[in-house]
Amino acid sequence: MNRTERQGRPNVLIIMADQLRYDCLGYAGLVPVVTPHIDRLASEGMWFEAAFCHIPVCGPSRQSFVCGRRPDAFGALWNASMGLKVSSLEPTAYSWTRTLREGGYLCGYVGKWDVHPDYDPLAYGYEEYIDTRALHGAMVRERYPKLAYANGYFGETDPLPLELSSTHWTAARAGELLGRLASSEGPWHLRVNFEEPHPPCRPAEPFAGMYGPEAAVPWGSFGETFEGKPYIQRQQLRSWGIESFGWEDWAPIVARYYAVISQLDDAVGRLLKQLDDLGLRDSTWVVFTTDHGDMCGGHRMMDKHYVMYEDVVRVPLAMRWPGVIPAGRRTSEMIYHLLDLPPTILDICQFSAPQDHHFHGRSFKNLLVEEKPDESRQEIVASYNGQQFGLYTQRMIRTKEWKYVWNLTDVDELYDLRRDPHELRNRIADPDAVPILRELRTRLYEVLRRDGDPMVRNDWLKRQLLEGEKY
Repeated sequence: MNRTERQGRPNVLIIMADQLRYDCLGYAGLVPVVTPHIDRLASEGMWFEAAFCHIPVCGPSRQSFVCGRRPDAFGALWNASMGLKVSSLEPTAYSWTRTLREGGYLCGYVGKWDVHPDYDPLAYGYEEYIDTRALHGAMVRERYPKLAYANGYFGETDPLPLELSSTHWTAARAGELLGRLASSEGPWHLRVNFEEPHPPCRPAEPFAGMYGPEAAVPWGSFGETFEGKPYIQRQQLRSWGIESFGWEDWAPIVARYYAVISQLDDAVGRLLKQLDDLGLRDSTWVVFTTDHGDMCGGHRMMDKHYVMYEDVVRVPLAMRWPGVIPAGRRTSEMIYHLLDLPPTILDICQFSAPQDHHFHGRSFKNLLVEEKPDESRQEIVASYNGQQFGLYTQRMIRTKEWKYVWNLTDVDELYDLRRDPHELRNRIADPDAVPILRELRTRLYEVLRRDGDPMVRNDWLKRQLLEGEKY
């Protein structure tokens, strides 16, 4: 009998931030962001040094998390809120939450949804849903009818008291639902979705004054020149109106990003303390992650569109389950955080998906509880399909040493991550890189074909990858 069987089915608490960079937690040790509560969670369990998202866009990534499949395979190409009509994951699709519920779990959802414009989490297996975005907005309009923000996507200090800020309002509502779930006899699953640190970053005091611009560390990629890069990257600076920004312009924006992350950490800490106070620490598997990252000045760019840089595809992932996951562990195994988690959750909770449902990720339970790495995965594949400033299709394959980005209508990208970790030199036209380029194109095609990606269903696009008829 292994450790999970001895422990029984755990409660499952999933805490998800929105647009959080992998390097912007204290535990990562890369930038001076203070996050003691998330750091403690990571130190008491496992920290993933090589977790990646498979699509760096909010809606499609969250839809994938519901069903465990790539969004391109079911038509969820971009956010439904962008005005361009697009498919969304329908309630008739498979949901691992529904499997948990049918197996005796009570399931609750708090915060950002972004899966379907017409159906909320109750249609996908959750029994209780607290829409904190709507509730918080109504509260602010009622108590502060004259409140107005002036700095747009670049952010500013939030005049609301900390307890009424979005982070702490969400944590409080989550705490209320946690209390109700904790009073049940059976196991429960709670998913808490914060909207931070997605821009605009509006930290409240005392966190708003926690970092001055001098604390903001220039990203290693900030010296970007865009030489040999796709045109759309330089164009995105013009679209945002930031083409003339130097680090003196970005530093206060990055400082606010730091501040909101520390504020988020404080809210997460309150929720974790409540879990401890309820005596549920040892019986609860806690997962902390995000949907994707944020450029936040990396490569001089903003937000997350039209790129596959590490800033947006590499993500933080930490989890804790006392007595089952050994404390203080770090792993460099490559993980799809939102594709691998669904089969892992079912595996940990001792359930199975229907035979006709094919996950695009795979369980890493053995890595967690038996400390057995699965070294068969040698690459990560991600996609992007456009929105916001126009449609633009990308597919990426990343190994531990190389990254290739297939830009279907522009110049491709190839980065040697060992010698160029900040992805500044595009080697796509380097004759010395032809062998690795051919290998990566073939491997990318194989994964895309296996997972039903629509971009390899015709010979014209297939030719770009397998016959090398493109730069």
